[in-house]
Amino acid sequence: MEAKKHEDFSKLKVYTLLTLGILAIGFSPILVKIVTNESAFLVAATRTVFAFLLLIPIYFRSTKNSPKREVIVKEHVWVAISGILLGLHLICWISSIYFTSIASASILVTTHPIILIVIERFVFKYTFRPIVWIGVLISFSGSLVLGYADSGIEGTYSNPLLGNGLAVLASIIFAGYFLIGNRVRQNRNWIEYVFPVYGFAALTCVIALLIVEGVSFQVSGLVVLVGFGLALGPQIAGHGALNYAVKYVSPTLIATLILFEPAASSIMAFFFFDEIPLPLSFIGMAIILTGIVLTWSKKKVSKTSN
Repeated sequence: MEAKKHEDFSKLKVYTLLTLGILAIGFSPILVKIVTNESAFLVAATRTVFAFLLLIPIYFRSTKNSPKREVIVKEHVWVAISGILLGLHLICWISSIYFTSIASASILVTTHPIILIVIERFVFKYTFRPIVWIGVLISFSGSLVLGYADSGIEGTYSNPLLGNGLAVLASIIFAGYFLIGNRVRQNRNWIEYVFPVYGFAALTCVIALLIVEGVSFQVSGLVVLVGFGLALGPQIAGHGALNYAVKYVSPTLIATLILFEPAASSIMAFFFFDEIPLPLSFIGMAIILTGIVLTWSKKKVSKTSN
């Protein structure tokens, strides 16, 4: 009985953290929208540097008395790749908000379940039921509808097609980051994983900033506040919750729950910025969500032989 209660409490803890984390992530585009007159690379760098700095005391306090384990070089490499991908994902995602609506960017960046299925099929050689591929095709067609609808709103947003493309690219990068995280997290606790990953993400964003902007950039007080908010909320509380849960919950289920994020972001965008997508955009979003829901019925049927 005690074991059952402990298991139920652990599940409740994981799902509670996931819910709060997804709500925190939902604030991300709202905060970014406030500083779209600043460099997207600067915003991404500020966010990731703050996230890394905030975790320093937690990391050293957590690992001070923890037993040391031997870590193979390959694991360090995977952690570095994961951090680089997270940095690139954030650069693309933040940049997309500069060019398109929060609703469109938020929907498209959550298409990574579709990317995961494609990777699992062609890289890991898994096969899926036909309903899954129907969902993939439906989501793809919804993306085309959304792209067509948003192409007619250049007067409202500077370059919707570019913004939508960056959101899709961010989704593709996130899929790779998520797969690596699911693999590495099995051997590390939460802080042992996110601390170095956030460090590499910050380094990636800073290098990208220096390449694009040089050393002449200026950091305003507003960027500092927004960067701190993005670090504490969406990244540490939001992505941190996902990184914690990925050890206990399947990536597919987490990807399912993440779909609530664009709904939250779109609602907040309406109240904060009066953003109302075009009717055809709503249709495209609904088609994408329908396709993703169908893919969540996915079960790996078998692993094809080489």
